[in-house]
Formats: sequence, C-alpha cells, structure tokens
Amino acid sequence: MSQATTQAVKNPALAGMRDVGLVVSASLFVALCAKVSLPLPFTPVPLTMSNFAVLLVGMMLGPRRAGAALTLYLLEGASGLPVFAAGVGGVAQLFGPTGGYLFAYPLVAMIAGWLGARWRKFAGYIVAGVVAEIALFAAGFAWLMLAWRATPAQAATFGVAPFVFAEVIKIMLSAGIAGRWQRVRRA
Repeated sequence: MSQATTQAVKNPALAGMRDVGLVVSASLFVALCAKVSLPLPFTPVPLTMSNFAVLLVGMMLGPRRAGAALTLYLLEGASGLPVFAAGVGGVAQLFGPTGGYLFAYPLVAMIAGWLGARWRKFAGYIVAGVVAEIALFAAGFAWLMLAWRATPAQAATFGVAPFVFAEVIKIMLSAGIAGRWQRVRRA
C-alpha cells in the first residue's frame, strides 16, 4: 500500500477529497473522449469514444465512484457545458436521439465497475464490458423506439448495427487497460 493510500485510510477527509478528485477527473475524461466523434450519414447517432470512456471509468473506479462520475457528466452537459459529442450542452441534447445512451451512462459504468471488480482480470473485464454494452444498447434502442417513434428495425439500423464492430474494439481496449492496471498495481 502506498503512503498516500495509507494516509487516506487513516484520514477520511483525505479519502473523500481523493474520491471527489477521481470523480471529477473521470467526468472530464468522458467529456474529452466524447469529442472523438464521427458523425455517420445514415444515422443520427454518432460513433464516439465516450462509450469506451464509460466502460473504462467503470472498470477503474468501481461502481460507486463511476456512477457518481457519469451522473456528474450528465449534470455538466445538462447545465450547458459542451461535454457531449455534438459539441453542445443543454437539456435538449439529453432528449435528442442519443438521450437513451446518455441517460444509461451512470448505470452502464456501475455495471462495468461492479462486474469488473468481481474478477479483476482481462477475461472478467471483457464479460463486464459485454454486459454493460448490452445494457447501453438496450437503453439506446428503447429510447429510439419510444421517444423517436422508430420501429424496431429502424432502431436496430440506426442505433445498434452500425456500432457493433467498434464496440467490440472498445470493450477489448478498456478490458486490456483495466487488466494491465490491475497487474501493475499488484506488482
């Protein structure tokens, strides 16, 4: 255990400040990753790196802090800060075509964190990422159907199918980073 960790254990205020710093930093990391965005001409949902960031934050911070970080991210965006992929903020962005995915982010990060903490190995992080992504795409799919009146086929075409390959890569990348981090921490 490092000296900073030992001091944080002895001093709850120090541990709380560390948690706040991690949560704020993680929300900013997601905002930065959201800026890596590729609009696709055939769907209103862009391809972004924010899903990767959500998975990684969950796997690295655990469910409680990851959920707080992604809730903070949504609050930042709702308040008007330009943290979302479209480069704008505001409540209207939360009710656009990507709203289902955005609203699911805290839960998705918590799932990735909770399941990832069970195994703390590459394969376990893969499982955590897959389960979390299923929850993410279920929310996005449902949102497109309910809020945007898409048929199931349209919701799958616009909100799921174009992203499967990229999401597999994001799951593998986040699992690899989280798994490597666990090995470094143990060393």
